[in-house]
Amino acid sequence: MEPLPTPCPAHLVPDVTGVGDFSTVYQQAQAQHAVFIAIEGQGPRWTVKADTLTAGPEHVVEDTVNDAARDAVIRLVEAGEVRSDAYAGPVYFVLHGVASENRARELAAALHAALYGDLGPLKAALPGKT
Repeated sequence: MEPLPTPCPAHLVPDVTGVGDFSTVYQQAQAQHAVFIAIEGQGPRWTVKADTLTAGPEHVVEDTVNDAARDAVIRLVEAGEVRSDAYAGPVYFVLHGVASENRARELAAALHAALYGDLGPLKAALPGKT
């Protein structure tokens, strides 16, 4: 598998639905010292997963980025776009219950960009944008 661009555009976010796919993609992110990002189909709903540990200790996510990502997850929960059991960092992020693959990809790409310091896509992806 080719290395994912940083940040990863929505159409290239790996789909780890199925046995074995998750660990393969996770290990590839680790080998590339990149933030892990993926989506996974779970019945009719989708899950977004991100992990910064795969990028190694030299990858630092600023507190302002972690705060913005956590706030984004809270807004998504409040809007009913993700379940309340979402995990909002600071190292690992999981958004359960996303309604469609396209929306999961959009959120994954936005979160990935944020974890590399670009908050623009995450702000644009939120419900009730300001």
